Amino acid sequence: MTEGAREQSRGVDGVNHRAASWLAWSLCWLTVALIVCAVALAIPFDRTDAYRSAFRVGLVLCALVGGLIASRRTHNPVGWFLLGSAGCFALTQVATEYAKYGLPGAHAMIWLQSWLWLPGVMLLLSFLPLYFPDGRLVSRRWRWVVRLALFFCVTATVLSALTPGEIENKGIVNPLGIEALQPVSDLLEKVASVLYFILLFASAASLVVRFRGSGSVERQQIKWLAVAALAIPLWFLTNAPIYAVSPVLGNMIENLMITVIPVAVGLAVLRYRLYDIDILINRTLVYGTLTAMLLAVYFGGVAIIQALFRALTAQEQQPQIAIVVSTLVIAALFNPLRRRIQSFIDRRFYRRKYDATKTLEAFSAKLRDETDLDALNEDLVGVVRETMQPAHVSLWLRPDTTRNGEQTD
Repeated sequence: MTEGAREQSRGVDGVNHRAASWLAWSLCWLTVALIVCAVALAIPFDRTDAYRSAFRVGLVLCALVGGLIASRRTHNPVGWFLLGSAGCFALTQVATEYAKYGLPGAHAMIWLQSWLWLPGVMLLLSFLPLYFPDGRLVSRRWRWVVRLALFFCVTATVLSALTPGEIENKGIVNPLGIEALQPVSDLLEKVASVLYFILLFASAASLVVRFRGSGSVERQQIKWLAVAALAIPLWFLTNAPIYAVSPVLGNMIENLMITVIPVAVGLAVLRYRLYDIDILINRTLVYGTLTAMLLAVYFGGVAIIQALFRALTAQEQQPQIAIVVSTLVIAALFNPLRRRIQSFIDRRFYRRKYDATKTLEAFSAKLRDETDLDALNEDLVGVVRETMQPAHVSLWLRPDTTRNGEQTD
């Protein structure tokens, strides 16, 4: 290729990048504008609440992260998936609020929000994991998953839009319903949920395969998404106490969970503070285990002390001393228990790092007492081999010289 052709190719690429970046930010701000419109439509009738507000905050963040990724990595579809998902849900928000006014076109808005959520879910939960983080599939063998997901998304969306009958129990008949599609819709409805979970499982499996065959940087990127994805089922398994205390707070946290995935994707794709994920995972394991154990000690201690008090005094009144004693026990156990849990997790899950730390501590202790330079050289090379595991290591010492340039021993 001649120099002129190279310059022309770079110029075309620059124009395409600018055009794609402009499109990405345009879609981003359009999505934000739609969410603002939904909020404005809800205000006159006091239809804003914590549940919807948290969800809309998550959509705004999803759109911003998608615009940032798509503008900087224009050939990576991950950013475009986030933009598309946020745009679909933003349209459903506007349609829902507009339909409540009963103005002309309200039926069309209800029809719109009855099917538009489907592509938003599929873009975020199926297509994004398949192409994360570099915008390419793990291998060509995974194309069948993409084709199946695309077929499911299009088919389910079209059937939802054209199925006759009442729309989502809102008392409105689908204006575009086709009676001939009713048998097909009834048949596919039975297998749709099974196919949906198969696609989710396949998308997650592609990340596992990618992780096993990837390098260190890509593994860190996948860790970010994996931690964000695991946070959602963990929340559903542990949210009962929060909902019992405050259903509004529970709904807010549940809708804010939508922000976890786009934030993790943005940090991973843009490679911002990638290796902080190891610290996050470590601290989550330590303090999650510590919290569970301290709660068990607290409630167990309160129950035991109360049972002993009732057995000894035959009184049903619950003594405050049970709570006081349990609190003091927790305060005394916090630091020792935290150190033991930290040590166990380091040995069990971070063995290489744990061994490297122990090796360096032993070398530092030996360094204070060793006077033989040759022995120290051998020890230092051995420590570097054991902790860093390089392909090759050698040690070179610059000879000490006097002011006159003569070498000394």
